[in-house]
Parts: sequence; C-alpha cells; structure tokens
Amino acid sequence: MLEISELRKRFAGGPDAPGGKVALDGISFAVRPGEMYGFVGANGAGKTTTMRIVMGVLQADSGTVTWQGRPLGYDDRQRFGYMPEERGLYQKMRAGEQIEYFGRLHGLDAQAAKRATDDLLERLGLTERRNDAVQALSLGNQQRVQLAVALVHDPEVLVLDEPFSGLDPIAVDALATALQERCRGGVPVIFSSHQLELVERLCDSVGIVSAGRMVATGTVSDLRAAEGDTLRVVVRNPAPGWADGLPGDVTVNGDRHTLRTTDGDDQEILRRAVKAGHVEHFGVEQPTLTEIFKEAVA
Repeated sequence: MLEISELRKRFAGGPDAPGGKVALDGISFAVRPGEMYGFVGANGAGKTTTMRIVMGVLQADSGTVTWQGRPLGYDDRQRFGYMPEERGLYQKMRAGEQIEYFGRLHGLDAQAAKRATDDLLERLGLTERRNDAVQALSLGNQQRVQLAVALVHDPEVLVLDEPFSGLDPIAVDALATALQERCRGGVPVIFSSHQLELVERLCDSVGIVSAGRMVATGTVSDLRAAEGDTLRVVVRNPAPGWADGLPGDVTVNGDRHTLRTTDGDDQEILRRAVKAGHVEHFGVEQPTLTEIFKEAVA
C-alpha cells in the first residue's frame, strides 16, 4: 500500500508573496493494491506538488510517504511508473525507439525492452506509428507514448498527473483500458484529473483537495452516501403554486417543473405532484462526483 501522511510544503515567497505560499497543509491518503485512486482539485490545489513529492522530484517540509509499510526510497521509486503533467518525451526520437530507450533506463535488457515495447504499441494502438517521430504525432498519440514510457518496465505503482488531458474519447478509452488492466494485476494507480465524470467512472476511491488540504476522501459510494440522496420529481403542466410549502427547490424548463429535495415526506410530495399535473419522473438520485466536489470545496 502507498501511504501519504501529513505532507506539508511551503514555497519561498517573492515580491507579491513575502510570506511564501503554502502548497500542502497536511495532505493524507492511501492507495491500496489493485485500487484506482482519483486525485481531484482545482488548479493550484496541490495535486502536482503531492505527486512530485511521492516521486522524489520535490522534498516535503514534513510528513511521510511509505510503500509497503516502509519509507519510500530511491530504489522503490525506480520501480514506479510516473507520467508528469509536463510531458518529457524526446520530440525527434521515434515512438518505438523512445519506449525501448526508457525501458533500458529502467534496467531492462535489449530483448526485454523490445518485447515490452511491442506489447504496449499493440495495446495502445500505436503499432502503425512505431517509426514516427514524436513531434509528428497527434497530442493523443503523444499521450499514449508517454503512458507506454510509464508502463514499459512493468511498474509496481503508477503515478499519473493529468494523463487524460486533451484526449479524444477513443484515446481516453485506450488509456483507461491499459490502466484497468494494471489495476486488475494488483498495481495501485493514482491519477489526477479535472474530468470528474471520468474519475467517477474509473476510480474505486477519490480524494478531493482544496488549497493544500484534503477536504474529502473515500470510496465513491461512501462519498455519495455522506452527501445523502436527493428526491427528484418532474411534473409537466402543473397547477400554479403546486409546490408551495414543500421542502427543496423548484426549477422550470418550459412546461416541466422539477423539484429537488433532501427532506420531507416523499409520499406527500408524490400526492401533491400527482394532483398538480402529469408526473414524468419520481425517484431518488445519488449526487454525482461533480456535485460532491462543488460542495466539498465551497
């Protein structure tokens, strides 16, 4: 298990911030084997700083990062797969050659590096682009090469900073499938993303960070349960004032009135709705991750 505990980091100040900037203020979470963990937050919330500390690119002012119960060290990080937000590919090198090169840097022999590269090129739909220079590839294909570089040495942990940024749906599916395969093999995967619908679809657990603090963390189902369910009632052509006195908020879209509430007697609400007009929908809904995120960072 990868555990991050009470990470704190302050960057030195400048003319506009003489006291410095607090980037992390006690970030803690854990990613278990075979778990996909979504790390979400606004720009500047602390996601990239956390990942850089995990990978040893930055040093925390305090706090710990442990892997399998011991402090994370250089040798451990060599067995991690890392995809930075700022892509680190050699633009004039051919795609296949590049993946093999990084495999060799991670200690694979020439034959193993080629074998792993062939497999990844096929899995990520890049076989026909093997001999293309990276700079000639589309953004989506460059992202696939970057992911292949992170995967080529069969890492024990994957740490991916905005891996789905700017990708079309086909490329998103290709990357998502590759990550799910690694998870099924027991690899902990942590990735940051602004695409909350994608995080909700892929992730077992989620951490929401705001201003350097973890404001919510847990499984998607637990976070939903903590927010509570919402009753949604859609009535077409209702009588005026039909929802007066009922809890919740009513929105109007043409001849459809939608009541959303977390309180009240659902049977009484249903009776009022049926009496008022044609009920098109009556049901309890769980909050989306987007709604949970907005509530958590408010």
